[in-house]
Parts: sequence; structure tokens; C-alpha cells
Amino acid sequence: MIRSEKLTRRFGDVTALDQTDVSIREHAITVIMGGSGSGKTTLLRLLAALDIPTSGSVWFDGDDLAQVSSKRLYELRARMGMVFQYSALLNSLNVYDNVAFPLHEHTKLDESVIRTVVSMKLEQVGLRGFEHLMPSELSGGMAKRVAFARALAMDPEVVFFDEPTSGLDPISAGVVTTLIHDLTQKTKMTSIVVTHDVQAGLAIADHVILLWQGKVIAEGTADEIRQSTDERVSQFIEGRPDGPIPFSRSTTPYIDDLLHSSGGVNS
Repeated sequence: MIRSEKLTRRFGDVTALDQTDVSIREHAITVIMGGSGSGKTTLLRLLAALDIPTSGSVWFDGDDLAQVSSKRLYELRARMGMVFQYSALLNSLNVYDNVAFPLHEHTKLDESVIRTVVSMKLEQVGLRGFEHLMPSELSGGMAKRVAFARALAMDPEVVFFDEPTSGLDPISAGVVTTLIHDLTQKTKMTSIVVTHDVQAGLAIADHVILLWQGKVIAEGTADEIRQSTDERVSQFIEGRPDGPIPFSRSTTPYIDDLLHSSGGVNS
């Protein structure tokens, strides 16, 4: 459904994504994992057309998102939903108005129809009856589910999830991941999930993409990732501090920086 070709994104001298090719399967859950700074959120933003690549292409339904007109991009984005890492609910609006917001902005539906749609979406995430609450009155898990309902409001073909379980307790995280799995199956949508939660990601994934330093180092089913003989993959899956993936991302030796900043050391 979505694929990238030689996708590269640089920020100054830092290459966040380097010549990356990925294919997103339709009606399935693709989980993108990797350590901090591996490029997974950058990849998600490029696939969702929230950022422009330095080079390369992102193809969605035959269109290169990096090359289409603003009008066409607006049309394609209407077929996508996004659940942000910190939910990104509008604090001045209650739950009902947050979920109804895309419907008010992008449709001319009668308010009675919008009310029915909002009630349906909140029922899907288990929060019907909480329409009157403000974001400040919600727990972290509830806020994530409201954000999920809002992302579903327009019945998108593809939904992007940026760290959906971040900051949640184990039960709330389990509820959110179960919702992603169940609703992907029931609605036949395509889900793309960025997460550092290894167990949750592998539990729901139809396809896994593992990144390191802006490159894909492994992909396949959850079982194939678990059984990988690549030391980088096993280190990440097991959460081991020692291995081929270093803790430090510094690009120059520390002693060289000290000598440079002090102008050299007199013997």
C-alpha cells in the first residue's frame, strides 16, 4: 500500500535515514522498531507525509508524496489517520469535540450524523459516555484511546501510531495494543506502529521492520525476528547493554575534543 525507495533524510550533518526501502502491507500491522536515534520516527513522519525527504520517494496509491501538489497531498492525507506519541488532544475541547474535530473540518455532515459517528468511534475504543470530559480529566491510557478514536473518525485506510504505549502502565499498554490489533482486523485498515516496546510490538505485528542508524537491518514476521542470528537484532530484542549496538553515538574521540577545546596540552 505504501512503499519507499532510497528514502533519505538528513538534518545538517546528521543522516537520520539512509537510502531506506520499505514496503507496507495492506490490511496488516507493520511494526517499526529500533533504538533511540535509529530513524524510526523519521521514517514514520516521511511515510505519513508529515516531512519531506532529502532524497528518495514515498509512494502511496501510485503517487509520490514528495512530488505531488498541495491539493493532491491534502486529498491523500484525508485517507490517513495519526495517533501521536503524546495524544495531541486539543486541551480547550472536550472528548466529543476532539473526536468530532476532523469531521467538522473536512465534511459537511449534519451534526446529528457527526454525533452518531463520534459515539460509534468512542464505543470502538471503550469510552462511550465520556464525551463531556476534558483532556485534563483523562488518564494517559484514556487520552491515547481518545486520540485513537479521533484518528478513526474519517474511516482512514491507513493509521500511523507513534509510540502508542509510551508512558502507559502495563494494563493500559495492553488495552491500547489489543485495540490496534482488533480494530485493524475488524475494519481492514492498514496500521503502521512505531514503538520501542519490544514485547508489545512483536505481539501484534504481522510484519516487523528493525532499524539501526537509519538503515533496515532486519525485517520479517515476529518469529523470524526472534530467531534472527544477527547480533544487532538479538541485542535489541533482549535489551542487552553490551553488543554491536553501542551506547555512545559520539562521532569523534572524547580526548580529541578535549584537546581541541583546550588548544592542546603542553608537555
